[in-house]
Amino acid sequence: MTHVRFLDSAGHLSSETDAPPGTRLLDVAQALGEPLEGTCEGQMACSTCHVIVAAEDFDRLPPASENEDDLLDLAPHVTRTSRLACQIVLDGTLETLTVRIPG
Repeated sequence: MTHVRFLDSAGHLSSETDAPPGTRLLDVAQALGEPLEGTCEGQMACSTCHVIVAAEDFDRLPPASENEDDLLDLAPHVTRTSRLACQIVLDGTLETLTVRIPG
């Protein structure tokens, strides 16, 4: 299980839960009512599930694909640790993951 924490755009804790391996971060966020649209339903055809991964967690994730990087170029408020939630699959190796929902 991975303990996932969602922060709002101001950096305050919005929600948190434990998620089993194999779960996409987008699905976790939507189940908690977090404001991530995922307009393309996780098919990596938009950037509406953009999240900012905590710096201490970012390097522990597999690197983004070239397609994901291209879509992040279209998202507002992108940072060095930005990712698409539809492309983060919790694999059980992370004990915790903290992400911020951009404004």
